[in-house]
Amino acid sequence: MLRKLRNIGPGAFVVAAFIGPGTVTTCTLAGANFGFGLLWAIVFATFATIVLQEMAARLGVVTQTGLGESLRNIYSESPAKWPLFLLITLALYMGNAAYEAGNVSGAALGLQAVVQSGPTVFKWFVLGISVAAATLLWQGTYKYIERILLALVALMALSFVSTFAIVRPDIVALFRGLVIPDIPGGALTTVIALIGTTVVPYNLFLHAAAAKEKWQGEADLADARTDTAISIGLGGIIAILIVSTAAASFFGSGLQITSAGDMAMQFEPLFGSFSRYLLGLGFLAAGLSSAITAPLATAHVMTELLGNGAGPSSKLFKIIGLSVIAVGAVLSLTGIRPLTIIVSAQFANGLLLPIVAVFLLYAMNQKQILGEHTNGAKANVLGIAVVLVTAGLGTWSILRAAGVV
Repeated sequence: MLRKLRNIGPGAFVVAAFIGPGTVTTCTLAGANFGFGLLWAIVFATFATIVLQEMAARLGVVTQTGLGESLRNIYSESPAKWPLFLLITLALYMGNAAYEAGNVSGAALGLQAVVQSGPTVFKWFVLGISVAAATLLWQGTYKYIERILLALVALMALSFVSTFAIVRPDIVALFRGLVIPDIPGGALTTVIALIGTTVVPYNLFLHAAAAKEKWQGEADLADARTDTAISIGLGGIIAILIVSTAAASFFGSGLQITSAGDMAMQFEPLFGSFSRYLLGLGFLAAGLSSAITAPLATAHVMTELLGNGAGPSSKLFKIIGLSVIAVGAVLSLTGIRPLTIIVSAQFANGLLLPIVAVFLLYAMNQKQILGEHTNGAKANVLGIAVVLVTAGLGTWSILRAAGVV
């Protein structure tokens, strides 16, 4: 067991990417607005994440290529090659730009909670954080601060675990929310956001790339699967605890959650007046680390699809990443409420997920690249079920917005 824990790697990286400002905000709002009623969505999202990320990790370990590179190889002779690549690129670029806006806004909200500043200063925080992320990305020094940022995020996650024990949520209601799917009035957007903040489409590309660096071949598949199941399972438990803590602290109180300071109130039974500093620093760390990860993933996808060999040290790679940061910063400065931006970014991810998952499933059934490690019937059924559920929820949401249903 100790050996398996020492091999934890890419899966933990995936969890660090999705336990960010978006997850904390979306889960807190889900608990505050709907109590324990949407916990089932996190159970589904965690299960879906394990299913899809296992495929991405298996692809990276067996083929020693990233998902984008594998798709380029599969479609190399197809006349549909460039239209498909354009669809993937545009979808991921726009989705990650929205996600980046949520990351930058989340980090700025964290700073705002610490110094208790107004909306004008918030905009300067957005600019400062964007410049910091761009500098780290350009210089390639982000790896040096990654452990510090992850430690702060881990501290915030641990605080939710500790607070959960103190607020003593209704266990019967909690269990009912876990096992009985229900979408109360007005909750559909939150359900899709909960899925979008957990099953992050760009993580499928990141996981394949990270897995091929961590492990050298099919002999390491068992370690890769253990890493995926343990890491993402723990991430799902943290998300459940955040919803449950918020439900016990806010649901039915009439309190409107409008800032990170409001969210920090759920820590007060344990940390008192230090709550806003804890959540604020956690938000800052989570937002900044994700503000680097999202543009990195976009650059990986685009350069892998182009197949020009441009690595993280190339100017093209860095320019693509910087453009994502710039678009995200502009979206953050539009004047839209930061929490609205964060939840909307998760919603966009939820809509994007079926598109990326379909391409992943297609790649995982190609014997010419995976041989005996292609998806079996069970994996395909599970993958298709994830696609159908997420696509169905997204379609339902669009039809409702259009007034059709």
